Amino acid sequence: MDIKNIKTNTKVTTMKIEIETKERLDRLKEHEKESYNQVIKKMLHLLNIFRKNPEQGNKILRAIDSSIRRKRVYLSIPTEKEKQ
Repeated sequence: MDIKNIKTNTKVTTMKIEIETKERLDRLKEHEKESYNQVIKKMLHLLNIFRKNPEQGNKILRAIDSSIRRKRVYLSIPTEKEKQ
């Protein structure tokens, strides 16, 4: 799923969330630099897809889950610096 970056003229706000919620959002990131805004928009988009077509929603969810697992495996590989 490709969600575009926030436009420069878009209004933004600040939200307070619990640390547990932030940690859960962190685990949903497909890419390290993915913003919380992108994660939340992706979740809302996926919710709308599930309402219209649950099978398509499941397919997209599996792809996202696979991407997240690949990221975790990649991040668990020690770098040359860490090996020393």
